[in-house]
Amino acid sequence: MKLDILLGLQWGDEGKGKVVDVFTPHYDVIARFQGGPNAGHTLEFNGIKHVLHTIPSGIFHNDKVNIIGNGVVIDPVVFQKEIEALEKIGVDPVKNLFISKKAHLILPTHKWLDAMLEEQKGEQKIGSTLKGIGPTYTDKVARNGYRIGDVITPNYLDKFSELYKKHADTLIKNGFKPKEDMTTVFTEWFNSLQTLLRFNFVDCEYEINDYLKTGKKVLAEGAQGTLLDVDFGSYPFVTSSNTVAAGACTGLGIAPSQTGRVIGIVKAYCTRVGSGPFPTELFDETGEQLRKQGHEFGSTTGRSRRCGWLDLVALKYSIMINGVTEIVLTKADVMDNFDSIKVCTHYKIGKETTQKFPPDFTTEIKPVYKEFKGWKQNLSVQNDYELLPQTFKKFVSFIEQETGVPITTLSIGPDREQTIIRH
Repeated sequence: MKLDILLGLQWGDEGKGKVVDVFTPHYDVIARFQGGPNAGHTLEFNGIKHVLHTIPSGIFHNDKVNIIGNGVVIDPVVFQKEIEALEKIGVDPVKNLFISKKAHLILPTHKWLDAMLEEQKGEQKIGSTLKGIGPTYTDKVARNGYRIGDVITPNYLDKFSELYKKHADTLIKNGFKPKEDMTTVFTEWFNSLQTLLRFNFVDCEYEINDYLKTGKKVLAEGAQGTLLDVDFGSYPFVTSSNTVAAGACTGLGIAPSQTGRVIGIVKAYCTRVGSGPFPTELFDETGEQLRKQGHEFGSTTGRSRRCGWLDLVALKYSIMINGVTEIVLTKADVMDNFDSIKVCTHYKIGKETTQKFPPDFTTEIKPVYKEFKGWKQNLSVQNDYELLPQTFKKFVSFIEQETGVPITTLSIGPDREQTIIRH
């Protein structure tokens, strides 16, 4: 059996949480492979909205195994709040949620370092969520990190104190003073470790490989999006982890030869949170209409998202990097009332017209568009692709032809029932 990978192909917020929830009945195991509480995976069913930050989106199916992989960074305070929210609605996460011993923990000082570094950048801020993600991954790479497995060692306080001192020295040296009461913050942090200790800590690389050997179906769930990948995204305005398909191998302990389908999630338009290049961004009434109709406000930060037309140059790049085998198209219903819809097919950089995503964005980019007639119908009330308007089908076919990848699934509303499976 091969491990399938599901990830975002844009700047995040493509609707991965809902799609994982819809696909979960076809899998035995759902495993998060990177990112941390900067993720916000939103699911809606039975008239209730749920937002997950760290826990895999398969958690609402009580017969499925969920694993937080070694590539994830965990804030135990955020994790505790997620667990409490799940238990409040009758979900028992303890029995089917497992955590890699090699996953790294976010300390309160990581968040203060995050705020300090962002403050120092001034006008060059990257738009960090200030969740401590970057500094935690920095410690991981610098071999200073504090891992889940450290919590159950006899000298766990010594390891914590050593890392805390390094952070405190840096903060003091830079004159940074936290706004919060430190005693309160650290008391809450240590108390939250008790929630973590209710769960089984595992060697996820052995667990997942054993599941595959015994014929179990495993789905790897990514966070953020390809264009935020630390290597292949719009650097330096990126996240701190590898959001691409290769990240599933290092974030779970899986060999490349063990991977199967790569399912890419694509929003029918583009959004971005925070700073960074965005060639198709709209600053007019259309951009505001997309924001309002699509409820484009961050589920983690609450910040309004920048909105623009679908960018095929960036999408083809993401498909190439990830080896995408199929596409799930989301939120086309947001444009139900648009008279016309545009899709970027090329970039014009200086005198050159190109279909290549540039390594940097120091030169002005002008998007070249193809325009489509709007479908002017409510897509969300349909459950049969054949009954959807021809104008919408033309839009779908164009994306398939340009990318060479089939659109197998359509999400036409936030609820899990508002999904059309084509293949």
